[in-house]
Amino acid sequence: QVQLVESGGGLVQAGGSLRLSCAASGRTFSPYTMGWFRRAPGKERLFVAAIRWRDGSPYYADSVKGRFTISRDNVKNTVYLQMNSLKPEDTAVYYCAASRNSVWNQDGYNFWGQGTQVTVSS
Repeated sequence: QVQLVESGGGLVQAGGSLRLSCAASGRTFSPYTMGWFRRAPGKERLFVAAIRWRDGSPYYADSVKGRFTISRDNVKNTVYLQMNSLKPEDTAVYYCAASRNSVWNQDGYNFWGQGTQVTVSS
């Protein structure tokens, strides 16, 4: 079993930055990818970014490309999401997830964190 704990959410003004962290723990932790998803109020949960654990290859949704950066620390079993130039439409609950075989499809993610709220004011 893998436990994921997110941190770093909060309230920020438009144009500001936040860094989310997701610490993973468990007896064996060797995912194919780690991903970030978000659910805005009244909307479905959507893919934001993912990183292939083995080589650090990043993947981004078009809506965040150029503004968000995903990274990982293999030693600490932690994945990060650096969010810059934040917009009000980035307001959402952000979830960290681990997958054995998927990048884009959230159905392929086996373990999920509890989520952290990000609110961007205009």
